Amino acid sequence: MTALDSNQITMFGAEWCRDCRRTKAQLDELGVAYSYVDLEAEPDAAQVAKDISGRTNIPVVVYPDASHHVEPSNADVEAKLRELNLI
Repeated sequence: MTALDSNQITMFGAEWCRDCRRTKAQLDELGVAYSYVDLEAEPDAAQVAKDISGRTNIPVVVYPDASHHVEPSNADVEAKLRELNLI
């Protein structure tokens, strides 16, 4: 079972997922701390991501305010990070 840290961003994704790689690269480029849950290495975590989002799409990005995005655009992620004063 994957525990979510309410003080940090958690991203559920997989290496084969292009949107996951894009979002991960964006967070890295912005220097934002986050926890990455690799759904290939931790297949049980896929259910956690689905429970959060109600969908099976990835990536699922969970923010410290308990909100989340599913398959977000870079603009969506950036806007949320600005709203939370993380960038």
